[in-house]
Order: sequence, then C-alpha cells, then structure tokens
Amino acid sequence: MDAELASLEQKLDLLISKCVAAQAENRNLRAQITTLENANRELTDKVGLAGSRLEALLARIPEA
Repeated sequence: MDAELASLEQKLDLLISKCVAAQAENRNLRAQITTLENANRELTDKVGLAGSRLEALLARIPEA
C-alpha cells in the first residue's frame, strides 16, 4: 500500500511539474505571438506605404 501511494505521489509530482512547465511555455509563446503580431503590423504598414509611394512615382512618369 505504501509503495502504491509513493508511486502515485511520484506520478502526481511529475504531472504537476509538467503542467507548470507547460504553463510557462504557454506564457512564452503568447508573448512571442504578441511580438510577432506587432512586427507583422509594422511590416504591413511599411508595405502599404511603399505601395503608395510607388503608385505616386508611377503617376509622375509620362506615358509614351
């Protein structure tokens, strides 16, 4: 009986440590997602600006 309890306690400790590790990894991944979403937003804005500037330059070229 004591061996069974010790085994269950060991398994429970392992499960708890894996859960804590998964929670920490989840927090890190959420932070990475936020960082990447912000970078993506900035790059999207830059692409839009570059497109607008390119259109303005093309409009200034006389047609042949």
